[in-house]
Amino acid sequence: MNQAEFQTEVKESISADQVLDYLREHSDFFVENSELLELLKIPHPSGQAVSLVTKQLEIYRAKNEKLLQQLNVLVQIARDNDDLFRKMHHLTMALMDATDPENAIAGLESVLHEYFQADFVTLRILQLIDNPSMLDVFIDPDDDRLNPFKKILDSGRPKCGPPNAEQASFLFGENAENTKSCAIVPVAWSNLSGLLAIGSVDEEKFLPTMGHMFLTQMGELVGMRLDTLLQSSE
Repeated sequence: MNQAEFQTEVKESISADQVLDYLREHSDFFVENSELLELLKIPHPSGQAVSLVTKQLEIYRAKNEKLLQQLNVLVQIARDNDDLFRKMHHLTMALMDATDPENAIAGLESVLHEYFQADFVTLRILQLIDNPSMLDVFIDPDDDRLNPFKKILDSGRPKCGPPNAEQASFLFGENAENTKSCAIVPVAWSNLSGLLAIGSVDEEKFLPTMGHMFLTQMGELVGMRLDTLLQSSE
């Protein structure tokens, strides 16, 4: 057998899978044989052949760009959460500083307008109270206008998105038509139950896909403080 025949037989006896297995086990092969890198050519979508080094650089750049995008998303989420924690702190301080239900509600509305950029704020507590100045806040639990909110109250979960006509009319009155999106938050603590509505003229402000964690905490915080103040005022 001459040399040419021997080389042909060797080539035919080595499969592509064997080459792949060898390279996997010897990942430093091209480190010791770097001159081969410039000789290897890989098909490119453009139809032109590129070297393995060029192809590897393209892959590394694509991976790095994807990782950078993921990192930017995580950083933005962290910044948004930090901003929400700061706003919740202002809300907590305003409620804790209140000495009666009226001051608590006034502080709640002030913080939601100033720090949460709310265009409209409405609070409805489902119980009757002998206080003429707060008749617009405390309503009869059997009021038929609460029917569109039964599912929200029963579930205890906030709802975000555009309000329907009945909900908008009850919660925002003369501003109903201007309210393009809102967050309707159940307010519940002990025996106290109600609704907190935060409305916006921006239809993208409150979306159905939004997370509910901070809104749920807000509802619990408002409910707890109002319940405490109402009991102390009896």
